[in-house]
Amino acid sequence: MKISALLTSAGINIGLCVLFLSLYSVLRKQPANVRVYFGRRIAEENERLRGAFILERFVPSTGWIVKALQCTEEEILAAAGLDAVVFNRILVFSIRIFSLAALLCVFGILPLNYFGKDIKHVRIPSESLDIFTIGNVEVKSRWLWVHCVALYIVCGVACILLYIEYKHIARLRLLHLTSATPNPSHFTILVRGIPKTAKESCSDVVDNFFTKYHSSSYLFHQVVYKVGKVQKIMTGAQKAYTKFKHFTDETVDQGCRTITYRCCLCGTSSNSFKLLNTECEQNRGKTGNESSLKLDDEECTAAFVFFKTRYAALVASEILQTSNPMKWVANLAPEPEDVYWSNLWLPYKQLWIRHIVTLIGSIVFMFVFVIPVTFIQGLSQLELLQQRLPFLRGILKKKYMTQLVTGYLPSVILQIFLYMVAPIMMRFSTVELPTSHSERKRSACCKVLYFTVWNIFFVNVLSGTILSQLNVLSSPKDIPIQLARAVPGQATFFITYVLTSGWASLSSELMQLFGLIWNFIRKYVLRMREDTEFVPSFPYHTEVPKVLLFGLLGFTCSVLAPLILPFLLVYFFLGYVVYRNQLLNVYRTRYDTGGLYWPIAHNTVIFSLVLTQVICLGVFGLKESPVAAGFTIPLIILTLLFNQYCRNRLLPLFRTFPAQDLIDMDREDERSGRTDEIHHRLHSAYCQFPDTEDVPLEKIKIIGEDEEQGSSSGESTGKETREDPKRDLSHPTLKGLPVSRLRHAVKSITFLIRLQKRGLSE
Repeated sequence: MKISALLTSAGINIGLCVLFLSLYSVLRKQPANVRVYFGRRIAEENERLRGAFILERFVPSTGWIVKALQCTEEEILAAAGLDAVVFNRILVFSIRIFSLAALLCVFGILPLNYFGKDIKHVRIPSESLDIFTIGNVEVKSRWLWVHCVALYIVCGVACILLYIEYKHIARLRLLHLTSATPNPSHFTILVRGIPKTAKESCSDVVDNFFTKYHSSSYLFHQVVYKVGKVQKIMTGAQKAYTKFKHFTDETVDQGCRTITYRCCLCGTSSNSFKLLNTECEQNRGKTGNESSLKLDDEECTAAFVFFKTRYAALVASEILQTSNPMKWVANLAPEPEDVYWSNLWLPYKQLWIRHIVTLIGSIVFMFVFVIPVTFIQGLSQLELLQQRLPFLRGILKKKYMTQLVTGYLPSVILQIFLYMVAPIMMRFSTVELPTSHSERKRSACCKVLYFTVWNIFFVNVLSGTILSQLNVLSSPKDIPIQLARAVPGQATFFITYVLTSGWASLSSELMQLFGLIWNFIRKYVLRMREDTEFVPSFPYHTEVPKVLLFGLLGFTCSVLAPLILPFLLVYFFLGYVVYRNQLLNVYRTRYDTGGLYWPIAHNTVIFSLVLTQVICLGVFGLKESPVAAGFTIPLIILTLLFNQYCRNRLLPLFRTFPAQDLIDMDREDERSGRTDEIHHRLHSAYCQFPDTEDVPLEKIKIIGEDEEQGSSSGESTGKETREDPKRDLSHPTLKGLPVSRLRHAVKSITFLIRLQKRGLSE
């Protein structure tokens, strides 16, 4: 690829970024888009935000950039949680290390690479990008020691900054633990693999076991019930009541005609926007089936067990309860809002099987994805593309088409294929039986990270065909040499990938294209009311792997092909502003891992450093520089020793809570007299069936066009309000469940369906 093709790709992406940023600064001021760009804040400052979009609504401005930069870390922690602070620190670390690397490598190594061989240079736009890589340095060059020194400086500073960030985040995690209000999850453990007995119920078995072996600290327990159908019916009833809430204390006139709306696209009237009828017609068949409860006769073998102190819960979660590790498996419970209820009642013995299945599925998917990556890799090789597709020779003779195909098209196609990766990995993570939403998202983050590192880096670097991939894997000893030969040549593709997947994706993230389009369709096409409850959460499982992948590309190319560093710096600076704005205004934090994304980032940075050193070792060997290669080996050893020190010194703080802090918090609760209040709150902390407000059917009257119609409607309404003693929802597994509320929920849905049928018969 030539410099002109790179400039073409850069020009397209810069134009898109400027366009999207300008549109965002205008669209964010429009009152109609307030829930798209201020989803988190609108729930807390509804009235004040609505009055802020009056002046200068159609003039692009940079005020949002200033506000994002002025925000402190404490404000981010209060608004978006510790995970948001961790993500912000990853960006800060990347900005610091790559600023140093850019100054050192661009001004120190890039000239050495450019003048590495005694050749005649042409104009820079016509130069090949390979001329700026270490591949242009002569064999046995005396200047290779400069590359080795730069490698030492970059890796050394990276380890120092990494350790500083690790200590800072560990301190924030401890402060988050000690300064927060009493968290029910600190007093609770989740027990799975409870053995079944024919004589006792699951609740009695749990109570007897913990009363016998944890009598001094055991408080009470709450069994998780296998009632998926019940939960679906109650959730559906709650949604139905929310939609029909405005009928309460009202008179429903069946004589009124159905209201129709004009479509804002074609202008014609249509009944397709009958909101009331549409909702009932869609749910009519489902409700009829769900109203007949056929529950499983088995209780779930899982329970939440509550203890008197935090320290007692921690001890119970860390030790084996019995000699059989598959029975009475105890772990600290997730936070109440974080519980993934649909996975709790599944048997614990399926866990290892599901892990194996998802591992195999992920590996198969990673190798299947090699096919589109191989095709995309061929687009960047113009000669190979003309050989395989002869009919393109005439088109590719045009200069601008060559620059577009080789410089912009491959990374765009790859980015389109990558959109399907995150949902598939999230599905795999769900199959693994996570007990919390945050655990599922963190597992998906790891899977997406492994996938992108393999397919974006290794598959593109090692070769362009599946057969050659297998040849490389069959000889692991040659991998460093293969990487040393291929990485400098693939730096051009990585630069275009940073432009497309980095710059352009950040601008589209700021614009919220999907949310903006759906908001327009919802308000002006479907004529639906605004959904005030739904606010999206930050997609850590897609954004964390993306930032870490760019860090990997920056480390591996910093010494070998430093031309990528300025483009990476622009991405990290822009991402620092964009993500802070999104975390403060757009996304709502429903659950938090407590900073557990940082160990993932730390391990990825260490892997990137070691990989960079191995590749440089191979390059120095190919260039026949024994001094540079010899000094690289101790650097690899030192990096691994640093990683081991961090694992021993700081990683345990992210795996569990220190007993010293928990005991101090328990004693402080006893001194302040808050213990009884905390224990009382635990009774309602984990609610599998949240309270739902029932529809007061006796307050609804239905009248028609004549008295006969009104009397018949009144009679039928009176029948609906009476309780049918024959329809008793009793079941052996429903001990402690809100049966009365469930009965009212089913009655409410039945009433709404019958009300809709009468409306259609008119």
